[in-house]
Amino acid sequence: MFAKEVTVTNQVGLYARPATFFIQKANEFKSTVMVAKDDRSVNAKSLLGVLSLGITRGTVITVSAEGPDEEAAVTALCELIKSNFGE
Repeated sequence: MFAKEVTVTNQVGLYARPATFFIQKANEFKSTVMVAKDDRSVNAKSLLGVLSLGITRGTVITVSAEGPDEEAAVTALCELIKSNFGE
């Protein structure tokens, strides 16, 4: 398992359009990808799961993955978040 913490800095957090980009990126990988906030962890490939965390601007989340491309998955998702989803 590989995991990294990242702070969400875009204007609306991980909601609507940014959440869709996040999920699309997670689905590019074979690994099981999870996103965690506080003590809750959900499947990063599930829109409802990600939205249920209520991730707003300034929230620190943990992105983790387990599988054949776990490190690449976590790195790509963290980079997507750091780039503010291209906004």
